[in-house]
Amino acid sequence: MSRDFKLRFPIANIPKYAGLYDSPGEAELIAGPVARARTRGRLTYEEFVAIGKWKSQRPRQRQAANPPAFVEEVTRIALARDTSPRLAIEVLTLLSGIEWPTASVILHFCHQDPYPILDFRALWSLTVDVPTSYTFDFWARYCECARQLAQRAKVDMRTLDRALWKYSEMRQRAA
Repeated sequence: MSRDFKLRFPIANIPKYAGLYDSPGEAELIAGPVARARTRGRLTYEEFVAIGKWKSQRPRQRQAANPPAFVEEVTRIALARDTSPRLAIEVLTLLSGIEWPTASVILHFCHQDPYPILDFRALWSLTVDVPTSYTFDFWARYCECARQLAQRAKVDMRTLDRALWKYSEMRQRAA
């Protein structure tokens, strides 16, 4: 694991914190739009909007302004198996209303490879401050850390993400 990232709680507690996580609508999102996009290899406009809404309500209008054909073209590139990790994350930011955190949600749920969700709560649980701007170098180190943690804990990326988020929600003081 990168020296920049240090888990705030024992790795053995990942399943415990993940089990406490609850996100209304997540199961339906995974069973519906996410499953269809994974099978198809791209998001439709409606699936894109549903995933964006799950992550955050704030950029909804900007996300809704994306032309459906552009959403499908960009997500096809991002979700292709032969697309480099850098292109996969950065191409998604071409979509209006999509910054690195929401782009990471799309990769997390829809890509065949395991990607973590870039979220202030997950970063806090790994003793990392949210950078003033995201870079691919930071993203790559975060992905490597999350993949190593998931492997060491013998959990999938969704379980790790849930644990990191929940631990922060329970412990992080409001700034």
